[in-house]
Amino acid sequence: MRKIFAIAWKDTLLRFASSSELIFFIVLPIIFTVLLAGGSGSSNQDPRVRLVVVDQANTSISQNIIKELKNSSAVWPDITSLKDAQDQFDQRRASVLLIIPASLDVQAIQNGTAQVDFRQEPNSLDALVAERAVQTAIRRVSSTVNAANEAVKEAEAAHAFASEADRQAYFDQAFQLAESIQTNAPERVTVTQGATQDKVQYDPRANSSAGQLITWVFIPLFSISAIFAFERQQGTLRRLLTTPTSKATYLLGTISGQVVMALIQMSLLVLFGIFVMKIQWGRDPLALAVLLIAAALAAGAIGTTMGTFVKTEGQAGGLSIMTGMVMALMGGCWYPLELFPSAIQSAVKILPTTWAMQGMLDLVLRGGGLTDILPIAGVLLGFAAIFFGIGVWRFRYE
Repeated sequence: MRKIFAIAWKDTLLRFASSSELIFFIVLPIIFTVLLAGGSGSSNQDPRVRLVVVDQANTSISQNIIKELKNSSAVWPDITSLKDAQDQFDQRRASVLLIIPASLDVQAIQNGTAQVDFRQEPNSLDALVAERAVQTAIRRVSSTVNAANEAVKEAEAAHAFASEADRQAYFDQAFQLAESIQTNAPERVTVTQGATQDKVQYDPRANSSAGQLITWVFIPLFSISAIFAFERQQGTLRRLLTTPTSKATYLLGTISGQVVMALIQMSLLVLFGIFVMKIQWGRDPLALAVLLIAAALAAGAIGTTMGTFVKTEGQAGGLSIMTGMVMALMGGCWYPLELFPSAIQSAVKILPTTWAMQGMLDLVLRGGGLTDILPIAGVLLGFAAIFFGIGVWRFRYE
């Protein structure tokens, strides 16, 4: 056991002899995970455009405009003070700003002099969306005022109001009625939603977290082949013949050390997914542990077999990267497997990355548990058994 630990520790020190290894161990996986997920925020965030609003009027009209904006499917109003809004806009923390001036009231709309101050960053798609939403909200409020005005005109044609107060009271009642009618107006478009379940279950955060975990962990495990090639070139394996170290001890120490490092890397990426990207990795810790161990063993076994074919460390490094990237791409780690033709979906089942990705998405995306991923873990352990067998059988010191 001491020899196994010593070999594993030696390989770990060699791997992290350069601090740049940390870039590939944790930095790049996190960067690619965030980029492919489209950001680290939760998918439960409001997808609407944030519209900073300053209400200087504080009238029934301005409140109705804000109410319409809150009901909008395109924007959500963030009410704040003029100074704060101006600071956010100047510092580019807000792409759109709406200022409702104190002069905006019913009289201004009736006279056709109502204006708002709408500011936007140039060449901003969010600003175009917000501008349309503001126009729609103002148009709906204006139509309510116009309807109330028409009601007042009809009432005046029938009989004159006793006083201006009576006229205003009638207008207020008509305005409330028009607003109620507009709010309760029936839908003019009937939407029928199909009951067929979508076969593609996709969450960019979950897909990115699982896919990049597999990609950046499998490649170093494939690089076990580079360790074998390096020690052949340096004559280390040949010198092992002069010590009481068996082939099984050397292989177990080399492979177990890299598998343990892979499990540590996986754990760090899972924790990043849980605490930063808010992904439900921790729903079934036992199932997750079983799947990660099975995946790491399968990748380590393939690296062991590759190490019996390559001649130099350079060949091993290039082959590991190429094999890892191709398996990750074809296994659905970079794009959902459902986007591939059905023939390819069937063919890539010969790859361990396909099974590892399916198992991880079953846990984090489809609500699966231990019983759901046990068959997948069994397939991955089957890969491990086959490739470990080939690797041990073909292993040579020279």
